[in-house]
Amino acid sequence: MKNILVVGGAGYIGSHMVWLLGQRGLQVVVLDNLSAGHRDAVLHGELVEGDMADRALLDRVLSARPFDAVMHFASSIQVGESVADPAKYYVNNVARTLALLEAMRAHGVGQFVFSSTAAVFGEPLRIPIGADHPCAPINPYGRTKWMVEQVLADYAAAYGLRSVSLRYFNAAGAHPLGLLGERHEPETHLIPLVLQAAAGRRAHVSVFGRDYDTPDGTCIRDYVHVMDLAEAHWLALQHLAAGGAGGAFNLGNGDGYSVQQVIDAAQRVTGREIAVQEGPRRPGDPARLVADAARARSVLGWQPRRADLQTIVADAWRWECRGGTPDAMLSVAARA
Repeated sequence: MKNILVVGGAGYIGSHMVWLLGQRGLQVVVLDNLSAGHRDAVLHGELVEGDMADRALLDRVLSARPFDAVMHFASSIQVGESVADPAKYYVNNVARTLALLEAMRAHGVGQFVFSSTAAVFGEPLRIPIGADHPCAPINPYGRTKWMVEQVLADYAAAYGLRSVSLRYFNAAGAHPLGLLGERHEPETHLIPLVLQAAAGRRAHVSVFGRDYDTPDGTCIRDYVHVMDLAEAHWLALQHLAAGGAGGAFNLGNGDGYSVQQVIDAAQRVTGREIAVQEGPRRPGDPARLVADAARARSVLGWQPRRADLQTIVADAWRWECRGGTPDAMLSVAARA
């Protein structure tokens, strides 16, 4: 395996993946329209600015070299926005992905790694959530991801396109050296929101509900380090390259942490008090979402290495202390 096309490689998880591919010696082309990604987050390879729905552009990119696989990180990801504007999600997450898959077929690229989500499961029937848990998404975001997973199964059966779908739980953390991190606008993820409050960039962090059936009354989620996610994608590429069967895999640590535990960890890491504003429960927020990643461990050989909450928060704080932007000197060193 030599040449990889990374669609959405200028975003949060995609940029960490591109960096890791560079470290592993692969040639990378990043295709990103920069609607949510950042040009300076691409620390390896060639950046092509454009959209995966632009068939002429895809034809030019895919004709330039023989790609071994495509990795897809270019989805819209905000649950609330998907409810308010479902058309955006069906167009971007489903229709544009179909355009990408058709271009791959036309150019004979037969391996695909897809960023899916735990939102495909909907309200959990059991905890932890295994890869064989029924899929019943409850919002357009989750439905679009589940639709693509079903498309991929059909493409495998009909066209021989082999794919791995990786269902993230709560992606978190940052590059351990502070090279890369979360830069969402608007930011909706808990750990960066808490750390922005610690840094004074936010007046407070909101806690939505303290009456859940959990030890401290706040929601419990499974936070998985972004570098562990990138490693899982690398292993998925190796699995496909070795002729392994496709399928869906959960990515989580198997240990849940509550909202209050995240705030407490952030206060320990930063040494600062963090202002909290209490709010009511949000509709559709389950009390617990924790992964069973046994299939990823047994089939892909995945082993999270930065699973401890303190480590995840400390890496994210290092990024926040750099102002939430790449350090120029470190970025130059990373490219060298």
